[in-house]
Amino acid sequence: MAGFGNVLRADDGVGVVIVERLSTGPLPAGTRVLDVGIGGMRLVQELLAGDVVVLMIVDAGDLGRPAGSVVVQRPDVLDVSTLSVAERRDELADTHLATPARALMMALGLGVLPETTLVVGVQTSDTDEPREGLSETTRNAVGTAVDEVRRLIDQHTDPRSG
Repeated sequence: MAGFGNVLRADDGVGVVIVERLSTGPLPAGTRVLDVGIGGMRLVQELLAGDVVVLMIVDAGDLGRPAGSVVVQRPDVLDVSTLSVAERRDELADTHLATPARALMMALGLGVLPETTLVVGVQTSDTDEPREGLSETTRNAVGTAVDEVRRLIDQHTDPRSG
């Protein structure tokens, strides 16, 4: 599981806050929690290890929902092999891969994106403000998101592996 976000940009840091909360509680054996921040390349490096079966990403997003909503989605990942060389160069030029979409695109291109990949998004309203700390609405959604991630982990964990 990977949390994306910039904790210096208000609600954009919600993914990091969620994985911090998850890392303090018990999780099934084999579950790894990664604070990616704005460095999606770190996630790609973890995936290159080859032992990730289910990937969950938590992040802020504009989901077209009321602020504080938590939504689970299967991401639509751009397959760079369908692009021209010039388009690939443009898409892959940013090696920081600051967004989940870019990190997932790179993982797919490298053949290491798990078949089961889910994004748990939190609808936020304040991601541009240069300040630390979540808005009250987003802070109130953290518990719901944590519960949803735990539910998804339980759903995708093989009881024989624990």
